[in-house]
Amino acid sequence: MTEPVVPVPAESQEGIAVRLRRIEGQVRGIQRMVEEGRDCREIANQIAAVRAALGSLNAVVVECYVRQCLNDPECSRNKTADELIEMMMKATR
Repeated sequence: MTEPVVPVPAESQEGIAVRLRRIEGQVRGIQRMVEEGRDCREIANQIAAVRAALGSLNAVVVECYVRQCLNDPECSRNKTADELIEMMMKATR
């Protein structure tokens, strides 16, 4: 039996895309900072900001997954719980 695909719901896609574009801009900014020879502390602060933004985005995507699976009778709740625990463990590494 194949895993059911759980896509990001249409109503969340634009908000997620906006966040991704913002993160992309932040990463490009860090690249410019490195190329310009900026202070390592400034670069490290920007990297921390990107990590925080990615963590926040991950929480939004995981929330979408959980909400969709809880409303889908084909999703096993035990399997969903196991997958959620695994995703959260990866996110905190």
